Amino acid sequence: METRRTLLVDAFADEPLAGNVAGVVPNAAGLSDDQMQRIAAELGASETAFLLGSDEADERLRYFTPATEVDLCGHATIAAYGALFEEGAIDAGDRTLRTNVGDLDVTVDDDGTVWMGQNPPSVERIEADELDADRLGDALGIDPAALRDVGADLPVAVATTGLPWLVVPVNFLERLGEADPDSAAIEAVCAAHDAVGIYAYTFDALDPESTLHGRAFAPAVGVQEDPVTGTASGAVGAYLQEVGAFDGDFPDELRFEQGHFINRPGHVRVRVAGDEVRVGGDAVTSLDGDLRVPAADRDDDIIEA
Repeated sequence: METRRTLLVDAFADEPLAGNVAGVVPNAAGLSDDQMQRIAAELGASETAFLLGSDEADERLRYFTPATEVDLCGHATIAAYGALFEEGAIDAGDRTLRTNVGDLDVTVDDDGTVWMGQNPPSVERIEADELDADRLGDALGIDPAALRDVGADLPVAVATTGLPWLVVPVNFLERLGEADPDSAAIEAVCAAHDAVGIYAYTFDALDPESTLHGRAFAPAVGVQEDPVTGTASGAVGAYLQEVGAFDGDFPDELRFEQGHFINRPGHVRVRVAGDEVRVGGDAVTSLDGDLRVPAADRDDDIIEA
């Protein structure tokens, strides 16, 4: 039985056991889809990145949750490149990454910060007659008044730079912290608007250096609450630019904090300039080992329900 080196890497964190943990398989060549899915389920991280060779780009990554393959995952990308740089497998500089949503640019700074380019953004506002505060409040377990207070100036919208997220503003951190999400209701709302999950945010952040505090819920892909979410952060950065969230010039760099309510604090750096969106962060390897992997054609006698 073969073994594959597998890592657990904490992305958007500068110390282990913080931020958002991702599985990373540095050499996934030859693994079947079923093997990759089962490895992701065994590791149990919200996403696992599988590194493959590519003739068209420097690297190819595929991403699996414990339940299904997803087209893109920001924190697993940061984790994968952070781990490769940490062990000297790649140097600082620019690289091209092939994903299921196309080719993306990745830059690794000399200090190990990984920057991930995003697809050109799209932001579609959702009117109240399509999705009102009562339905959103019930889905999130947040008093609808906390959504109405900011709804006049900051709309609910579906924003994407690769994966579509339903972006929901909340008035105060205390209200966001009280969220008690109804997974079935969130799935229904997201399905109605072709979104992978809900990213609820408030400008009432814990750290004065942070732009906002966010929480992300994506039960449809097996993630009840994501600690720190790269793809959502890129989408929200584009959203903030589109809705004119700041007086005067748009900031050169945004800092999003997330994960504190589930004891996985982390921070995402976001840069937005027109259609160019980049998401950046640090990564720390917390576990490095070998996983025994059954053959791809093994008859495992699993009975399908």
